Amino acid sequence: MLFIASFLTFYSIDCSGGLECSALRDKYEYNGWKSDLFPVLPAIFLSGVIAAALIVAARFQPADRKVAGIALDHWGTAFAVSAAWSSLWALGGGGEGRSAGVGLILGLIANLAMAAAALLTQKVPALKAPLMGAPTPQVQSPYGTGAHPGYGYPGPGGPAAGGSFGGQPYGAPQPADQSGPQQAAAQPAGGTGGAPAGAQAPSAGGSDFAPFWFAVPVNRPLFPEDGGQTPIAELAPGTWYLAVDQRGAALVAQTQDGRRGVLQDTSGIQRG
Repeated sequence: MLFIASFLTFYSIDCSGGLECSALRDKYEYNGWKSDLFPVLPAIFLSGVIAAALIVAARFQPADRKVAGIALDHWGTAFAVSAAWSSLWALGGGGEGRSAGVGLILGLIANLAMAAAALLTQKVPALKAPLMGAPTPQVQSPYGTGAHPGYGYPGPGGPAAGGSFGGQPYGAPQPADQSGPQQAAAQPAGGTGGAPAGAQAPSAGGSDFAPFWFAVPVNRPLFPEDGGQTPIAELAPGTWYLAVDQRGAALVAQTQDGRRGVLQDTSGIQRG
């Protein structure tokens, strides 16, 4: 609506009051694109359009996406408030013989509504909901082919939502290897029957990890893999992330933009 309003009458001149404008009939009406009204176009109309674009774009971008250290929706709010403030000043700054046109009135209404919506979005959680669902990551195969030909959410042969990994839910204690005592009992007494059992112990606790998708119930920080305590990203609910490795009770997770870090708090995660 702002773009259309910029082509409508912004100011109109009433020549009945004795103003000498009869020789300038094309100057009776001005729209936002007239150079005589500069900087009406960038201050009111272009700022409003840029604000709307930034606010909408922020709904489709990750929460940590920033420009010059400021989030996109905050940039949009600043532009929206600036455009609304300029519209208010323009309404009372026409001068003698000038009256506000439909373009100015529509621009004022649009900018005020957008500024109010942008400010309320920061206060009302319901207005922060994304305009569309989280994108599903495309199937990739960074681990090569073979036992794991690729991963995606959810893979045709992958685990179902809320399924278990290795027959046990994530985080549950794994059953001890029962083959060791049985093999040891089968060996002759006094022989070297303990060797096979000892050889199988490392394989039972080996890193036979299969990547899987998961989601977090609340915002969780992602820490660097080198053990640093400054988060490199924040995992948000409603988005699927890839677990590429396991370190004790923690997971090495990969975000959708390729960053990897350690998720230390894995309580309540939802398997994909």
